Amino acid sequence: MHNPHDVIANASVWVRRFSPLIPKGGVVLDLACGSGRHSEWLANTGHQVLAIDQDISAVQALNNPLITPKCCDLEQTEWPLSNSEFSGIVVTNYLYRPHLDQLPQMLVDGGVLIYETFALGNGDFGKPANPNFLLNPGELLAFATRHVLKVVAYEDIYVDQPKPAMVQRLCAVKGEPKQRIPLQFQG
Repeated sequence: MHNPHDVIANASVWVRRFSPLIPKGGVVLDLACGSGRHSEWLANTGHQVLAIDQDISAVQALNNPLITPKCCDLEQTEWPLSNSEFSGIVVTNYLYRPHLDQLPQMLVDGGVLIYETFALGNGDFGKPANPNFLLNPGELLAFATRHVLKVVAYEDIYVDQPKPAMVQRLCAVKGEPKQRIPLQFQG
């Protein structure tokens, strides 16, 4: 049987570029982790990772001691991660607005949010096409402003890799970054 998470095997260029900003020593949350491609990337760079999704079988199969898989319904009424603190939060290809405002509250001072998901217009290229799962123009920037996050980088663009899509990407820091990152591409 084909696993939809098999389609994208490598960590996102956006996550690879900005993950060096995540302070060492804390736990990084990989929210809606899917196959664990970002959990594995983060663990390989020395981070402890909490990998959460409804199906964690692929992450468990990684058998990495730095990755703690947790099966969780992220769309239940009560936010399942209340009172948690993270040095970084990574979210890709996932959007559930009712709990979005919880994320900045879970970041420690200097913690980094790396967010990348589909944007309005993506329906022209395939799924998701439902506006409930697509970011509106400037939505991540407005989100960062509302939560007084320092925006390190933002894009609202068409990409052709790993497949044609409209995406919005944000890297933002709560407070001041603990580490600096060169602005050049780190592919």
